[in-house]
Amino acid sequence: MFTTRDQHHDAVRFEGTDFTGAHAEGHSFLECSLVGSTLDEAHLEGSRWSECEWERVGGVGVVLTESTLVETTIEGCRLAAVSAWGTTWRDVTVRGGKVDFLNLRGARLKDVAFVDCVVGELDLQEAKVDGLTFEGCTLVAPTFGRGTYAGLDLSGATLRSPVGLAGLRGATLSRTQVIDLADALAAELGILVAD
Repeated sequence: MFTTRDQHHDAVRFEGTDFTGAHAEGHSFLECSLVGSTLDEAHLEGSRWSECEWERVGGVGVVLTESTLVETTIEGCRLAAVSAWGTTWRDVTVRGGKVDFLNLRGARLKDVAFVDCVVGELDLQEAKVDGLTFEGCTLVAPTFGRGTYAGLDLSGATLRSPVGLAGLRGATLSRTQVIDLADALAAELGILVAD
């Protein structure tokens, strides 16, 4: 569907569109909607999404590396193997649905909210976070480390088998989470816990 680089799409509604294997590297999307579309193996590297909506979008192997999402909503989507390292997200809401293998390594995240969704194997290593919340979410095997997490609030999430807890300096956890994760944190710090 996309044959040239650096195209601009303004107020386009893509409904039920199959973007399998599509190339939209460097494309700009303003006030666009993706509804019930498929993004399997779609190449969206360096793309820019501003004031857009993704609704009931499905996709495996979505490539969003070094892209920018601003004032964008992702709702009820089922995505997997999403390569989004080095991306910039600002004023983004991900609501409902499920995302597996979400690679946000080295991403810049400002005022981003995940709400009522399941995120499997989230990679937030080296991310710079300035406002990132998870409300009513389940995070399965999230990985942290070497990032800036002062704006990361995990208190509204269920954490399962997290990795890199020792690198979460500045992040917010609930008291219950701290108690539940005490053994894992002690293990990462090399602390022996005596009964």
